[in-house]
Amino acid sequence: MLSRLGALLQEAVGAWEPTIDLLEAFVEHWKGITHYYIESTDESTPAKKTDIPWRLKQMLDILVHEERQQAAGEAGPCLEYLLQHKILETLCTLGKAEYPPGMRQQVFQFFSKVLAQVQHPLLHYLNVHRPVQNLLRLGGAPGSLTEKEEVQFTTVLCAKIQQDPALLTYILEGKKTVAQKNASKESTALPGEDKDHPHSKTPDGGPCGAGALTAQLPAETQEPDEGVGENNLITSLVGLCKSKKGRVALKAQENLLLLVSVAPQAAATYLVRSSPCCPAIVKHLCQLYQSLPTFLDPADIAALEGISWRLPSAPSDEGSFPGKEALAAFLGWFDYCDHLVLEAHPVVADALAKAVAEKLFVEILQPQLLHVSEQSVLTSTALLTALLRQLRSPALLGEAVAFLLGSEPWPAAPEDSPRSLCAHLVRHCDHLSDEISIATLRLFEELLQKPHEHIIRSLVLCHLEGRLYAARGSQEPESYEDNLDLEEDPYFTDGLLDAGFQPSAKPHPAPATNSDGKTAVTEIVNSFLCLVPEEAKTSAFLEETGYDTYVHDAYTLFQECSSRVGPWGWPLALTPLDPQEPERPFFEGHFLRMLFDRMSRILEQPYSLNLQVTSVLSRLALFPHPLIHEYLLDPYISLAPGCRSLFSVLVRVIGDLMQRIQRVPQFPGKLLLVRKQLMGHIPGEQLDHQTLLQGVVVLEEFCKELAAIAFVKFPPQGPHLHLPPTPEGHV
Repeated sequence: MLSRLGALLQEAVGAWEPTIDLLEAFVEHWKGITHYYIESTDESTPAKKTDIPWRLKQMLDILVHEERQQAAGEAGPCLEYLLQHKILETLCTLGKAEYPPGMRQQVFQFFSKVLAQVQHPLLHYLNVHRPVQNLLRLGGAPGSLTEKEEVQFTTVLCAKIQQDPALLTYILEGKKTVAQKNASKESTALPGEDKDHPHSKTPDGGPCGAGALTAQLPAETQEPDEGVGENNLITSLVGLCKSKKGRVALKAQENLLLLVSVAPQAAATYLVRSSPCCPAIVKHLCQLYQSLPTFLDPADIAALEGISWRLPSAPSDEGSFPGKEALAAFLGWFDYCDHLVLEAHPVVADALAKAVAEKLFVEILQPQLLHVSEQSVLTSTALLTALLRQLRSPALLGEAVAFLLGSEPWPAAPEDSPRSLCAHLVRHCDHLSDEISIATLRLFEELLQKPHEHIIRSLVLCHLEGRLYAARGSQEPESYEDNLDLEEDPYFTDGLLDAGFQPSAKPHPAPATNSDGKTAVTEIVNSFLCLVPEEAKTSAFLEETGYDTYVHDAYTLFQECSSRVGPWGWPLALTPLDPQEPERPFFEGHFLRMLFDRMSRILEQPYSLNLQVTSVLSRLALFPHPLIHEYLLDPYISLAPGCRSLFSVLVRVIGDLMQRIQRVPQFPGKLLLVRKQLMGHIPGEQLDHQTLLQGVVVLEEFCKELAAIAFVKFPPQGPHLHLPPTPEGHV
């Protein structure tokens, strides 16, 4: 009955002058709010317990109802009254005064609802733009009681900007744009306005005509200069991103990401030149880094995976360690910076990437990486590795690569001692501290998995180009003793033969090549599998260490690597050597030299260090470049005098092993015991020659891994290979 009566009453009112009734009601509600401040003497009553929230809601409902009755694009009398009488500015002042208590919250909510529910474009009007800016200044403070309402307000603004990206330019450059408007009134004043008093009268002299609307900002904004504009939206969003309330921070981050992704050219340029956007974001990143504990275990840093800015990791009792919360916050914000660079306008993305590189990489991380304190080097190296693991954006990756490797090629002479950061890091891989060596090797391993060609070219390929490691002007060797010059190696003349080293290590005859000149894959694979002598092998006693596991893993990793380097346009075959070209000195580069030196000491290094060295070499061997394949995986390459390859290094290690075996009583039994300990089959106990025995286990597994990599890089089902059956135990 009551609903029917209400409908009849609305119909009756609509038959007369609904706009007059709406305007009177709108004015009455506004006067009710102003009268409260005149009449009220109680300063302690919260705003939500007064009639202010109800009156604001009625004003909002009237504006929405009025708009539905207006023709599209026309502003009704109530909206004109709101603008002419600067109601939003007055509300903003009341919110700033926070009287009555909680008024700021009510103002934020009213602004949000008006901008969201009134479809007429409002942000172009000065009497909306100005209070919006003032209200933004009130927000963004850490720990504010109105954080929820502030982020809702910025969300509405960002939604409007998403619908009309040009609005971002107006909001950012507000004061400057208005000043430009005043300087050229002919192009900006609305038709019928008095240029000196645009709100004094309407075209027909009435009190609430169209001329009562505030002057609009220009529809077009030129390329921004270095002038000062309005940065309140950016400042507010960055402040809200730091909120301790997870949902508030996440929403603010989403809003900021939206702004930089939809920004037009003019706004993007302004964000870079004249706003605190990039400096504020990077400053917070550096502050989070500086808040980390001085000591963090590299193992804890490496174990904290899966940190995302959308799903930050909350510390839990399981796997907790001192500084975990701070580390998760830092990695989460770095992931957010990386995502911003990935999604932002290219102008903003490049500027933000350069800011991260300058402020975090160069000014903070580099001094710690070069510090004399081993603890500083260890922690910073592990943290840099974690950052590389999270990197996805090409721009930030490019800055990280330039920071680590530089843009210039490495010196080609072994006596050179470059002072670049990369040279220091390579030396750290051969540091007196095994922990620093392992951490830095992990850094390079992570770097090698990044889709940036300069990494592998700077570290390896620039030294292999020209194939100076291969002998010129010589015929194919008749046996692979000629390839390795074993007769000149004291390990083989005095060690191997005297030790009775005959079975597996006996050199194979030179393999046949197919029509493409490629060594048959079976011969290459068997060369690696037979490299370790039978008396030093133990994997055959345990079923879990079969060769097939390495083939499966190597295939997966090779596919990933091939997909990553596919766009780089690498050659498929080697460039033939010119037999008339004179030989020139070859230097494998500081990086490969360090790895080969480490590999030559595999029998005397800690187990964990050996695992990391072989892991980096395996990553290198996976690259589908013919130079890398030849230098690292071809046992039959004819080396130039004084040169070494990975296979020649391994052969010398085997010679050293055969001499050491003679000094270890009950070597086979102890070796099998150590393998079982490493696999967790039996409890670990300290044994004599444990480092040597563990090195032998790693050596055997590494040879199997290299064989598997060679196998998957030249699959037997390929059209260029016709493989004969292999002996049992071989591929």
